[in-house]
Amino acid sequence: MRPQVSAWLSRRTYRAADFAAEDLLAAKRLHDCRVSVVLPALDEESTVGAIVERIRCAFVERLPLVDEVVVMDSGSTDRTARVAAAAGARVVRVDDVLPAWGRVPGKGEALWKSLHVTDGDLLVFLDADLHHFDPNFVLGLLGPLLTDSHLGYVKGLYDRPMRTTEGLVPTGGGRVTELTARPLLGALWPHLSGFVQPLSGEYAGRRSLLDRVPFVSHYGVEFGLLVDLAQLAGIDALAQVDLGTRVHSHQSDAALGRMAGQILQTALARCPTLAVPSDELVQFVRTGTDVEGVTWDVGVVQRPPMASVPEYQARRARIGGGRP
Repeated sequence: MRPQVSAWLSRRTYRAADFAAEDLLAAKRLHDCRVSVVLPALDEESTVGAIVERIRCAFVERLPLVDEVVVMDSGSTDRTARVAAAAGARVVRVDDVLPAWGRVPGKGEALWKSLHVTDGDLLVFLDADLHHFDPNFVLGLLGPLLTDSHLGYVKGLYDRPMRTTEGLVPTGGGRVTELTARPLLGALWPHLSGFVQPLSGEYAGRRSLLDRVPFVSHYGVEFGLLVDLAQLAGIDALAQVDLGTRVHSHQSDAALGRMAGQILQTALARCPTLAVPSDELVQFVRTGTDVEGVTWDVGVVQRPPMASVPEYQARRARIGGGRP
């Protein structure tokens, strides 16, 4: 390991257990800032309600650390929106936000548009498919930001048990991280190789940084944010926090292959001297005695920094939004 990475690991790795909710509430009041928690969701009726309820119970009703919980619904066909609203979240349909900018499918679009409809100076992003959700995820992600003004972005790290037909295996999740993201970072952005979970869907940041970087569509969004925020603010403005254990649904190998393709496209787009001839991925399935190739589009769309969007500028001016 590079000495610089080792030093960063020691200096910028935290534990959620190190932060007390009462201390963070005092810091929040001292800095006079607002906190928004955002959950991008698509057909997550079985998990989103419990996540919203636990956040609201712990950090809205019991202790006012969080000012708003917003579920960004990307066109769910199940009861996701109704369940989230009943649990106390404000539900926003992604397609209703900035309609003049059109529609781009994927998680990155929901996160990008959430900047326009939230008011927090600090934003916490959480996946909506988590099982046995621990509200202290919110506490851990906010802790470094509220106690160190030099930090601008915090990624969660955790153990990832994997559900199999034989039950829950203590480790084994994170296959795209190990087979795609980590090798890419080691080869092209070695200063970022200290991130344990570079594709973590749980992270928090200052609006003043998040609205100055592009957001990539689909599953490239986390990789793109990590690389772009490090370039914008410097590695020492980034940190990670140990959240313990994260249990969520796992996808098939074929679906993970398409995810890896989107991450690779995101990485290659950040190598300006490299021309990428194709954004197609060919996978193979057996049909009877034959093998059939299936072509997928794994290209990604990059939304501009939200701070450059006129509608966002107007809204922030109207509500008096500054840059903490």
